[in-house]
Amino acid sequence: MAAINRASIAKQLVPGLNAIFGMEYGEVVDELTPLFEMENSDRAFEEEVLFTGFGSAPVKNEGAAVQYDTAQDSYTARYTAETIALAFSVTEEAMEDNLYDTFSKLRARGLARAMANTKQVKGADIFNRAFNTTNYPGGDGVSLCSSAHPVIGGGGNQSNLIATNGTTDLSEASLESALISVQLTKDDRNILIGSNALSIHIAPANQFATARLLDSPYRPGTADNDINAINHGGLVPNGYFVNKRFSDADAWFLKTDCPNGAKQFTRTPLQTQMLPDFDTGNLRYKARERYSFGWSDWRSYYGSQGS
Repeated sequence: MAAINRASIAKQLVPGLNAIFGMEYGEVVDELTPLFEMENSDRAFEEEVLFTGFGSAPVKNEGAAVQYDTAQDSYTARYTAETIALAFSVTEEAMEDNLYDTFSKLRARGLARAMANTKQVKGADIFNRAFNTTNYPGGDGVSLCSSAHPVIGGGGNQSNLIATNGTTDLSEASLESALISVQLTKDDRNILIGSNALSIHIAPANQFATARLLDSPYRPGTADNDINAINHGGLVPNGYFVNKRFSDADAWFLKTDCPNGAKQFTRTPLQTQMLPDFDTGNLRYKARERYSFGWSDWRSYYGSQGS
């Protein structure tokens, strides 16, 4: 009888392990797609530069020379790819004793869950750190949600902190205030950009209050027959999304239709590999991927920490 060839065993095992791995990964709830624009990358880091654009055009009097304006770069957002990897091994003895089903399949499921959870946590952390300018500044030198976003072309600062931040939890009044602020957002040359809200993003503790605010045809919490203006006007057309990895139960965010906001760049998609180890005879199974999270234009989100 021919001796056991570990290389041939590895080839037979990989399809089974990959099938289990992919199945388990797909079962993890994706809470990133509603938050991030997904793009691919072919380098170690990606940079995006905010362009200030031009100011309002003046009246040109008859016979007068046209006025010239100068646009400039504002700030640069950098996305640096991280390598995320994890592995496990199966002993030679386990393979000989046909313990593949009881050992390797369970470990493959655990590996899939670990890889998926890491990506979800890293994405959610962009918002968990959204109010921390000291440790997590963006390209413009302040946090994602701040009252001090510098305006390069027009001077001063702009804010994407919801007005009731730090004093009031999500409510009809605070949501109405936020929706108005979104509509009055300006670019770096003090021109309205015409933005509107798309969706609300919340922790699990806020899902019931949010459902009443958005889905009720009448004003929630009152005995009046007033319409729910937010619902009636379709002011949050994409509804709300619950992120179970938001660390602040009171924090909430409005996603706007401003492009180039929070992004995930995929440098290397998820890859799996199995290799034999000569010294031990063990079979080693590895999962690896490279990606980055961040944001470019803060105008894509308005946020509040609640009370």
